[in-house]
Amino acid sequence: MDVLLNELAQGLRPMSEGVEWFDGFNPEEQAEVLLFLRHHCVQARAVAEDAAESIRRAGLSSTHTPSVLISRGGRFDQQLGKIAGLVPLDERRKAFRLLIAPLAVADARRREHFCSSGCGHWWHKLSDAG
Repeated sequence: MDVLLNELAQGLRPMSEGVEWFDGFNPEEQAEVLLFLRHHCVQARAVAEDAAESIRRAGLSSTHTPSVLISRGGRFDQQLGKIAGLVPLDERRKAFRLLIAPLAVADARRREHFCSSGCGHWWHKLSDAG
């Protein structure tokens, strides 16, 4: 799961493939994937300032529930948790697409600022493996 999610965040796999993979899980497993993604976003140090770019990258309308949640004030990690906790299937699909985006934004920032001279993060070497 780690590899696929990082490949999606890095644009090494199309989002359509990720959504198809996500749709293959039952609701409980989907909830686990979303919580796992939320954790990755927090670990990558996603911040509230990433919200607008994340919505744009996910291709969502600003009025979709996950977009509204990510744009709200308050602790960003809590907003990501609310997105991960969405229940309706169509909202879970949007949540999946949206949670990939702040991971992508935060990881790109981290890569630029902290890993530009090289690092030991295995997920930063995925493009080398293909």
